[in-house]
Amino acid sequence: MPATNHQLGEVERLIGPSVEAMGFRLVRLSLTGDGSQPTLQVMAEPLDCSEMNVDQCARLSRAISAILDVEDPIPTAYLLEVSSPGVDRPLVRSEDFERYANSQVRIEAGTPIDGRRRFVGRLLGLCDGSVNIAVTDSDESVKEFAIPFEAIIRAKLMLTDELIQDTLKKRKS
Repeated sequence: MPATNHQLGEVERLIGPSVEAMGFRLVRLSLTGDGSQPTLQVMAEPLDCSEMNVDQCARLSRAISAILDVEDPIPTAYLLEVSSPGVDRPLVRSEDFERYANSQVRIEAGTPIDGRRRFVGRLLGLCDGSVNIAVTDSDESVKEFAIPFEAIIRAKLMLTDELIQDTLKKRKS
């Protein structure tokens, strides 16, 4: 049973203020699975950009569950899953594309941009409503693309040695 944008928007409206008050930022909401028991996935991260731990996920899960049990925005039974975005996190909001500029990313557009829908390269940031990316082609030439933010259907950080090193540095500090 795919969730409607209305259902997910309602869930975000209901839980967003509490999640933020607890010191977290919502990264992504999704309702997946078909059949009798879909899964509501709530992906969140600490506002201070520190690493998320299991205790924080459990605390968030209890708070979110209490809100959703009272408000009941999803008419069917579902499983609640609260998780961190992980090292190779999805990029969802416009702020994500600014925050992770200079990182290696994978972006998929819903419609072709200059004849392609998939882009892997260095994120250059966001400008005038478009996500800019530098892609190195097989002939070693670098091409820059401006992908309208609304055209992006999926984007995430690529797991690279540089990203792993940055994550390890954050853990030590």
